[in-house]
Amino acid sequence: MNIIECKDITKRFGQFTALDNVSIDVPEGKIFGLLGPNGAGKTTLIRIINQITIPTEGTVMFHGSPMIEETVRQIGYLPEERGLYKKMKVGDQAMYLARLKGMIAAEASKALREWFVKFEIRSWWDKKVEDLSKGMAQKVQFITTVVHKPKLLILDEPFSGFDPVNVQLIRDEILRLRDEGTSIILSTHNMESVEELCDNIALINKSKLIVTGATDEVRQRWGSNQVELLYNTAMERLPEGRTYSIALDDQQRNERRAVLDINDGFSVRDVLGEINPEVDIISFKRLIPRMNDIFIKLVGGQKEEETK
Repeated sequence: MNIIECKDITKRFGQFTALDNVSIDVPEGKIFGLLGPNGAGKTTLIRIINQITIPTEGTVMFHGSPMIEETVRQIGYLPEERGLYKKMKVGDQAMYLARLKGMIAAEASKALREWFVKFEIRSWWDKKVEDLSKGMAQKVQFITTVVHKPKLLILDEPFSGFDPVNVQLIRDEILRLRDEGTSIILSTHNMESVEELCDNIALINKSKLIVTGATDEVRQRWGSNQVELLYNTAMERLPEGRTYSIALDDQQRNERRAVLDINDGFSVRDVLGEINPEVDIISFKRLIPRMNDIFIKLVGGQKEEETK
């Protein structure tokens, strides 16, 4: 079942089209990566899902029903531009934001204090926000985003400004929330995080949906026709072949590695048939491209088309 279904979403601001007929489905209980370069339309779509703005055309369904005002309380949203009231005490502000999401005072106080202990910031409860470091303030904002146990969590660049230790802390919490049934939309430019965390992705560029689907399937679909070969041989270098060309050939101490581009018209079996009599094959596997490479290929390819 999908927690969010965006159907034919178009958003215009005067003559400018921020989203052009975009449709995505966000599966329940999964992490959904919303990807795209700056200005692609991601934030506009997030704002539409949050009912901050309405689409010019199209509909957004939440659990199969049209979104209503009450639906917003079931969403937690961490925007890229953080926003805490600097003069307020941390605890007072966290309580205020929790109450806005419908939590009663006693419930909010108990849950927040548990989160503050977990994130090792309980001593900051009575401090003013302006006294916090950027990382501490971001921890507070993450806590206030998740404390009411939203069914849908929308995180826009949640790792920005964190050191590696706290990045891992936030990643662990995101995965734990996913495992407990929370559906998560993750918007980030960090493709390594996409590969590690996202079950499904959608890539938007210049207001249009370019590709969507399960992350592994997208990587397979847009993969290059390359294989990695580990081998032993008396030859100094693996020679160029009829069925392949060598993309990379690195000499190592006890083994050699080559990345082969399979030539048009040939298969992995053809390459194996040509290489097998020449070398002692240690391993042979097809290479699946990184999300970063796919991002550059799809977004960069569109830019090249525009310049022609």
